[in-house]
Parts: sequence; structure tokens; C-alpha cells
Amino acid sequence: MKLATIRSACCSIRACNPRPGSRFGGIPRGCLPVGTTNSRLTLRPASTAASSGTSPTFTANFGKQHREDDRSEFNRSVGEVVQNTKEAIATLQRRNPGIQPLLVILQAGEDDGVLEINMKIAGKIGVNATQICLAKNCSEDEIVEELLKLNDDPGVHGVFLHLPPTSLTSRVLSALRPEKDVDGISDLNIGRLVKGDMSKGFVPPMASAVLDLLGKHDAPLKGKSVLLVGGQGPPRLALQCLIERSGMSVQTNHWNSKNLKTQVMQADAVVMLSAGNADILPSWARPEAVIIRCESALDPDDDIIELSSSSGLGHLTAAYRAQNVVQSCSRWLQEQQYRPWHLHSLKLQPLNPVPTDIEISRAQTPKPVAQLAEEIGLLPEELEAYGRNKAKVRLSLLDRLHSQPGGKYVLVAGITPTPLGEGKSTVTIGLVQALSAHLKLNSFACLRQPSQGPTFGVKGGAAGGGYAQVIPMEEFNLHLTGDIHAITAANNLVAAAIDARMLHEATQSDKALFNRLVPSVNGVRKFSPIQISRLRRLGINKTDPASLTPQEVSSFVRLDFDPSKITWQRVVDTNDRFLRKITVGQASTEKGQIRETGFDIAVASEIMAILALADSLKDMKSRLARMVVGTSRSGEPVTAEDLGVSGALAVLMKDAIKPTLMQTLEGTPVFVHAGPFANIAHGNSSVLADKLALKLVGRDGYVVTEAGFGADIGMEKFFNIKCRASGLRPNAVVLVATVRALKMHGGGPNVSAGAPLPKEYIEENLSLVAGGCRSNLQKQIQIAHLFGVPVVVALNVFRTDTQAEIDLVCRLAKECGASDAVPCQHWSQGGRGSVELARAVKEAACRPTNFQFLYDTEMPILEKIRTIAQRVYGAEDIELSPEARSKIDYYNQQGYGALPICMAKTHLSLSHMPDRKGAPTGFVLPIRDVRASIGAGFIYPLVGAMSTMPGLPTRPCFYDIDLDPVTEEITGLF
Repeated sequence: MKLATIRSACCSIRACNPRPGSRFGGIPRGCLPVGTTNSRLTLRPASTAASSGTSPTFTANFGKQHREDDRSEFNRSVGEVVQNTKEAIATLQRRNPGIQPLLVILQAGEDDGVLEINMKIAGKIGVNATQICLAKNCSEDEIVEELLKLNDDPGVHGVFLHLPPTSLTSRVLSALRPEKDVDGISDLNIGRLVKGDMSKGFVPPMASAVLDLLGKHDAPLKGKSVLLVGGQGPPRLALQCLIERSGMSVQTNHWNSKNLKTQVMQADAVVMLSAGNADILPSWARPEAVIIRCESALDPDDDIIELSSSSGLGHLTAAYRAQNVVQSCSRWLQEQQYRPWHLHSLKLQPLNPVPTDIEISRAQTPKPVAQLAEEIGLLPEELEAYGRNKAKVRLSLLDRLHSQPGGKYVLVAGITPTPLGEGKSTVTIGLVQALSAHLKLNSFACLRQPSQGPTFGVKGGAAGGGYAQVIPMEEFNLHLTGDIHAITAANNLVAAAIDARMLHEATQSDKALFNRLVPSVNGVRKFSPIQISRLRRLGINKTDPASLTPQEVSSFVRLDFDPSKITWQRVVDTNDRFLRKITVGQASTEKGQIRETGFDIAVASEIMAILALADSLKDMKSRLARMVVGTSRSGEPVTAEDLGVSGALAVLMKDAIKPTLMQTLEGTPVFVHAGPFANIAHGNSSVLADKLALKLVGRDGYVVTEAGFGADIGMEKFFNIKCRASGLRPNAVVLVATVRALKMHGGGPNVSAGAPLPKEYIEENLSLVAGGCRSNLQKQIQIAHLFGVPVVVALNVFRTDTQAEIDLVCRLAKECGASDAVPCQHWSQGGRGSVELARAVKEAACRPTNFQFLYDTEMPILEKIRTIAQRVYGAEDIELSPEARSKIDYYNQQGYGALPICMAKTHLSLSHMPDRKGAPTGFVLPIRDVRASIGAGFIYPLVGAMSTMPGLPTRPCFYDIDLDPVTEEITGLF
């Protein structure tokens, strides 16, 4: 039921004598002077005589002799509410020293009376109060717009709508969040009151004040009758419910009713609502009756400075409103605490044979993302929905749960894979499905966003597979929430800025450059903040553009790029081999500024690495500013901040920094965020996704995150780079292996994508399996132990695996040092097929760890590279090209020597040679070049011929990807 519009609930409630002069008597409205001149009709206990021998009751009395007693009663009521509320605030502030409840009065016009009385009471209690004055004739849209802002402001705990009745439309009342509706006039809050559930609602302050007044009656009012005259909507409904709940009977009437006089004469108390010019004649009321008049504003002569004024009921209403604000603040603080999960799992009914991935995904209906968010303890304001199935999660969650202990941190890595992949994503998803849906433990998967390049090239998708998937898999694999597009836009803005700056510097004088970089606006030149930062780095401590010397002007305006030492390239999220090397600037308009450059795939951008390693928006902005994009002719590094573009980059990336919430086939939560490759970058999902997830799962929960490719690449970088940046320490490693990959490392023939598997891989061959276990699997377990972390081997079972092969792998894995080794059937069974893995991980993660980094970052760059090559890859030594040596010397000179190392190496072998399988030794690792990602915070040596732009195969996946124009269903993704 929609409630009608009402009169403003911030009213001065005055108990007064029924006055002559109402419309019923034909006398103009106004209190008639009876007795002392200018006296106000007040409320006080009548004498025993006045009540005809009955117990003392509240009645309407006349004259000055009663005012002091009345003030005392009002003061006592207000004082009690004020004192109780002050004690409640003190309790809140002991637990939360920085909290300050705030009431906002939204009004039309600039009447300060309501603000002053509320501020006076609020000041006595310790509540802040302020007002927002809209135009007197403001529109509904303007009111709603302001309410939406107040709704989203976490510092506002209560909103009082001091608006004309015509402005309090259903749309306006619905726009105000019920939890901030401290006057209790929204439909939801009135419904809660009627239902008797006030755990989340508010009693309207006017109703509380009237009940307080009635409660001061010297005789019990239970069984007495109360007449409500006039008014409509929430105030009257609230009063009626509360009075009836107090044991009194209630009748209602309107002002022009023919039987109004009869009802007044029969009532023990009369409450007049929205009287306007109407009034009740004194002769109508019984001598002992309580008469209360509720008006919508203070009279001009109301004293709003002293609490003892006869406008005490107005103060009492304000006191109850402030009490509601404190209650709202208390509830808000309670909501900020960690919320236990109430996860509703989705049921799976696996089929045999297993359908295609996209058929499985489409057969399951995901929960609305808002429902999933609520189940895992997210607040509505922490969610930014992108349609029904996915949403960004705001980083404010980290502030809200800053004191919440995190859960167990589990990394999924793998042995050196075949070109077909061994299913790390699938294992990750199957594991969290088992933990949450079957063992009923809070768990979160943190995955990388897939690049469009592999999706349309070879891989076909990265949402997992079979009955262990992120859904909807089409949304996961295609665009998602646009993060990679944001990275592409930001990266290419830098590239465009570099070439444009080189052109302008080559074709303009210092003066012309300065006049354009620092333009005169209305006759005034002014540096932008980013330009002042550049001046500071140049050692120029000036802020007045006119004060720069010609030499300072030249230093400021000229970045003086060395075209041969520009390290920044453009990116595109497509496998396009013909963009690996291009020539730009060939148009005549570029005035001969021709140079060779190239494209990388978007996920190879340093901005992607920054997104994955930043731990806050501030940190990301700082890292973007530090990115070195080239070198000047004098040998100085040029940064994105020097170029003046870092602020714009942060703007482009402000939404991309928020992880995306999705779910698995069994309804368990997944964060999808960032997607750097592991062979040419550090290959892990974001630090922020992991931190958010660890807070959400709670002390006893599990966060399972994945590292790209083999443990020698993704896991090593996870430990040495990501864990350094995040400060997080893992509790266990899950090492994924397949019989197929183990046979390859045990001496089996080569495996190629798109070609049929040789018979060795589809027939039982224990000898090949044992060879792979004792070489590559053992080495990868040893690599994990270098960091002091326990290892559980997860054998991803395929249909062609025999039981003897499965048993052999599990036995040998334990002999090689694994804490446990478990076969997993999640692809065909979902989480149920990984329950034993979940139990093994739970046990391993509870063991004490002795985590340690592989190297100290203060070691020389050369020694850090050598340490990784020898201890992780098994190399005898390293060999640096002259260019690599020169780069290392340059980075040391620039102060970058203490950065960690991110090796760019093939993922198909522990060595630099893709065909060397197993665990090769005795080789010398060639370092062709050494580059630096200063913003991301690592040095990356290039091992052998590594490309940062993949190419398409002869038959790419896009041949099979299509769209049904009628149903809009996508086919061909896998």
C-alpha cells in the first residue's frame, strides 16, 4: 500500500487548550488570551479537585501560575532522552573513537528555526546537525537527486525531510534509504512499525514525543480512549499503532466530521494533527482530558535558546530524532562488522558423457550477483553491478574490514605444461566448489581475466572446464567489465603522448613550447600540479611561471627523447604477429618524425602488471607516475609523470582497479581481476582481489589463487614479486599434474595443439609416467620447498588415465616430498570430485610454514638472475649479452638495482629450450636483454627469443565461434 503525502514530521508539538476561533465556531484562528495576557496554554497535572476526585490527569490549564510546573515536566522528559542518548554515544565512541553521528535536514527555503532547535538538542547530546537548503519551489527531481547523494554518503546517519506536504511524494519517500529515515516516514519503516518489527526501523519522533507526554499521566492510561483528529498517512498511522500497543483504544476522525464534538467529549485524550486553522472548542473537552496539538512549525515567540521554554515538546521531538540518529549510527557500525556467510550453493547434476563447456555453463542459472554479494557479507554500497551476473567490488571493503583476520592463502601452480595446458584454472575452481559447496567452508577463487588473444587464437577460453567453471563463461571470456580495454586505452594514450611530444619539441622553440604547455588564461599563467611535480624533480622550486630563467624553461619543456631508447610500445588485445614491428610517423603531417616501434599484446603492458600489484588507488596512481617510458639523449629516464599523463591514466583505470565478482557452477564466489601472462610478466591475479577475498572468507576460510604456467615461472614470481608487494604469505601450494604431461616429461613424443595425441598418451605406460614424476614433478615440488611452503599434488584425471597410472603418480609424488597427492575428478563431477583434495589442502594449510624469499632484493641484479637460473631452473650458469650487461649497469646507476626479478622465459621447459623436457641440467641460460618496469616494480631479463606479441595459428579458434542472431547464443567457446 502506498502511503499518502504527509505534513513534515519535524513539528513543534505543543499541548494546548482547545481554542475558540476554529472553523467550527466561526472565530479567526489563534489562542485567545484567557487569564494572564500572552500566556500560553500548557500541559500539566490537574489538581485532584479539578479531576472530580479521580487520580490526577493531564489536562488543559490556563494561566501563568502553571507554567513553571509545565516547564519542569518538559525538561524532565527532554533531559531523560538527552541523557540516555549521550550515554549511547559515549558507548559508541569508546569502541569507535572517530565516529560522529550526523543528522542532515533537507528543507525547501532558508528557514533556520528547525535547524536551530535540532542543533541545540544535538549539541547537548553530541550529534552533529546540518541543513541543505533547496529552492523554495524545488522540483521532485532536485529533491530525489539530493537524497541519492545523502544515501551514498557514509558519514550521514539520518535525514530529516523538512519539506512542504506536496513535496513529500511517494517517489521522494521511496528515494530515501530506510536506514537513514530517522523520522520513520518511508513506506518500509511504517510497515515495520505496523508489523511490530523495529529491529531495523524507527519510531517517528513526533509519535515518541506524544507517547512520552501520555506516559506522564499520573494514572494508568491502559484501557483509556484516545482520539486522533485530522492528519493522514504515516504520522497518524504510527501514532495509532503505538497507542494501541500501549493498551489504549484509538479512534480517528477528520475535522469536518459531524460527530467530532461527540467523540471529543467521550475521549480521555485528544491529539490534533495538521490542524491548520481548525481547532476544538474548550466546551467540548472533558475537564480531565489531555489535549495535544501538533503543529508543523515553531511560533515566532518560541524560545529556542533555553531548554526551559514552553516549546518543550518541540525540543522533545528533536531529542527523539537525535536518538534515532544515534541508533542509526549504531546500526551502521554494526553493519560495518564482519558478516558471517550464508552461502546458498547451486545444485549440480553431472551428465555422462560430459557435455561441452558452454552447454554446461548455459544449463546452470547463476544467482543474481546482488544475492551472492549479500550471502558473502558484502554491503549493497560496496557493489557496482555490471548486469545481472557480475559486479565490481569497491575497495572501501578493505577499510571496513581492516581489523578482520584473513583466512588461509592457497596457491595453485603446476608442473611444466604441454601446449594443451594441464587444467590449473579447472583445479582452482573445483577446489573452491569442494570447499564451499561440500565441506561448507568459506572459500574464494581468485583468477586472472583471460586475454582476447588466446581466446580467439589457440586456448579458446579460461573459465575452467567441464563441471568446474566460472559462469556465465561467455561473459567471463569476452570483455568482462572492460578492464583490459581500459588498460589498452591508457597504454596507447602514453604512446600517443610520446610521439606527439617528440613532434612538438622538434618543431617549436623553447618559448613557443612553454607558452603552449603553460597557457595564459585570462592573462594569467599557472602551472598544473603535475607540472609542479616535474619542476621539483628538476630541482626547480618555483611556482610562478614568469620567474623561470631561460635555462629552466628549456629544462622544463624539453623531455628530449632519444628515439632509439623509447621502451614504450602500443598494445592491442589480439594475437597479431604483423604488429610486432611497425614504422610510425610516415604521413607528411608528422614532418619526418619517422621511427620504428611495435605492438605488444595488451596483457603484456606494464599497466596490467601495475593493476595486478597495486594495493590501493593511491598506490596505483603512484606506480603509473613512476613508469619509465624512454630515455633522454642525456641518458636520463623519462617517466609518465614527466610526460604529464599519469593523472589521466589513473582516471582511465579508476574502475579497472576494482575486482569483478562472479560465481562458479555451484554458486561459490570468484574474483576475476588482472591478467598478466606468466612467461612475459609475473602471471598472477591481483593483490587487491586476494586481499579482499581473505577479509571476506574470515579467519577459518580459504582463498585459492592461481599462478600461470609451471611452478618455475608463475609460482616463483608469485613468491618473489607478488608476495613482496602484498605482504601476504601463502599457507600451501597445490601443484597440478596430469598423466599426459608426466608422460611427456618422462620421454614421450612431442604434443602439439590441434594434432591428435600419439598413442603413448592414450594407452597405459607406467614407465613414462614414472620418468616424468622423478624429473619434472620432483623438481617442481623442490622449487616450492625452496620457499618453505607445503605442497599438495592434485592429479587432474583424464578419461584415458588408468587406475595404475593414477596410483603410481600419487605414490611417487609423496616420495618426492609432497604432503599429499590426490586424484581429482572435478571436470566430470564438479566439487564432489575434489572433496579429497579439499581435505588434503585443509590439512596442509593448517601446518606451520617457514616461508622465505629466494633472494634478498639488495643482492646485485646479476646475482639475483643467477640465483633464479641455478636454484629454480637447474642451470649451471647464466650468460649475458653485451646489451644486457649495459642495461644492468644503467639500472644500477639509476637506483633500480634493488628491484625483484621477473624472468621472461618459455613456459614449455625448465630451461630456455622448449624441447628440453623433464628436469634438464648443465645448461647455460642466455640473457639476451634486460628491461625494467619501474612502475610495476621489477626488472625483467629476456631469456632467449621471447615475443610479447603472439601470432595466430593456421586454424584459430575463431573458426568455431559464432552467434545465433535469433537467440543471441554464442557457440564455439571452450
